[in-house]
Amino acid sequence: MRSNAFPAEFEDLLTRAGRRVLAGTHELSGALANPRTRFLARGDLVDRVKAGRLRRVLDEALAGTLEPLEQPIPPESIFEMRRDYGELLPKTSRASTIYFDNRREAGVKAAERIGLVGLLRSESFRAFAEALAGRTLASDWGLQVLRYGPGDYAGPHNDHHPENPRARQGYVDIHLSLCSPGVAHQWLVYSRAGHFSEIVPLAAPATVTAYRLPFWHYTTPLVGSPGSARWVLLGTFLYH
Repeated sequence: MRSNAFPAEFEDLLTRAGRRVLAGTHELSGALANPRTRFLARGDLVDRVKAGRLRRVLDEALAGTLEPLEQPIPPESIFEMRRDYGELLPKTSRASTIYFDNRREAGVKAAERIGLVGLLRSESFRAFAEALAGRTLASDWGLQVLRYGPGDYAGPHNDHHPENPRARQGYVDIHLSLCSPGVAHQWLVYSRAGHFSEIVPLAAPATVTAYRLPFWHYTTPLVGSPGSARWVLLGTFLYH
């Protein structure tokens, strides 16, 4: 796989609508500044042809370097209950990932070689996040790559970090989701007014999702043909 297969700037992936978000002239610009808006998802902000090309690069260059991310339901969540309807469920999940806290890891080296790290560290990626957030964001944002295959999911969680002084007042996640053609469906379910009442599809070639965290949400198991996948390229932006 050739080096720098990814563009150097996130802006280079955007459609006309995506560039309008970046310029502050789109209806989504500043959307997360609205107290009533915790989450948004759009499939028209990233060029689908470019997204498909990048997904194929990820399949070829990164699939073999991923680490399993598996947190099953603990048996004691049932058998150590002492009162009816006293269920307490920790976050559960199953997917594959790359952790970017060690540059010597094979996945990180591969991500750097193909230009993925450069793309996610680009100034236009932070500018895009700031355009959606409607505020200045910190310059030292976190990165993660996830890959959901058939049956992979993320259980109900809220992404609140009260022990982290910089994150306890909230933060913004921006996800670029790239689906292979064999994915039939996967859904993001999130809460509004105290109920899991909102649901959006994620099984599209290129979807941008933005989160003003914390809030309750979960991702349903991916349904698709063997070998199909949804890649998620994400940045976590703390407030400045």
